[in-house]
Amino acid sequence: MTTVLSFASITPNLNSHNHTLIFRQNYHPKIYRFRCNRENPRSNSSSSSSSPESSEPEAENTLLKVAWYSSELLGIAASFFRSPSNVEAPETVVELSGDGSGVADRSLVVETIKDDFQRSYFVTGNLTLDAYEEDCEFADPAGSFKGLRRFKRNCTNFGSLLEKSNMKLMKWEDFEDKGIGHWRFSCILSFPWKPILSATGYTEYYFDAQSGKVCRHVEHWNVPKMTLLKQILKPSRGLRRKRTDA
Repeated sequence: MTTVLSFASITPNLNSHNHTLIFRQNYHPKIYRFRCNRENPRSNSSSSSSSPESSEPEAENTLLKVAWYSSELLGIAASFFRSPSNVEAPETVVELSGDGSGVADRSLVVETIKDDFQRSYFVTGNLTLDAYEEDCEFADPAGSFKGLRRFKRNCTNFGSLLEKSNMKLMKWEDFEDKGIGHWRFSCILSFPWKPILSATGYTEYYFDAQSGKVCRHVEHWNVPKMTLLKQILKPSRGLRRKRTDA
């Protein structure tokens, strides 16, 4: 808030009797008040554009989704160049409802998941289908979809893009409605620049209350999403060393 003082000018008065010139000061102070209101322009506009900080994660998510769907399409395209015997991963058949009720035994389901880790089902597609609902939801940092067959196909196709891989179940936790498997994974992609993908994470396996099978399969990576994408785009050290020596 600002205050401004304004003074009237000094005006002369003539005394006729004494012929003396007297200056009388007409002093009338006036005060003017001005109020300045500071407002945030963003608070008055609901349609204003988002800040760079909020738009950056959105851009990262979009880029990651594009990369995810591109890799899925690339895997499908690569499957056409493989021999028919290697297109589909073998299926493991296990009877999980031994009592005839149709409800899968939780302990048996968990054991089959642990066995699937031994077969690196993430990259081979060799998993026990009986442990999952047909419309099971599969989610990871890039997106989600439903369908057991699609998941199996994506895992098989992704494995065809690898030269070498290593996957290990580090720890398993049991909860009332789910189990959590903590894992460690590394691989070398068969791209010309031979990128190395390495990360740790965990997967949540949610069990359906009626069937006892897995109805949600949610992956979590312990590294930032963009770090995974940067690993894919980064040439391996061996390849960079060869280029330097050449």
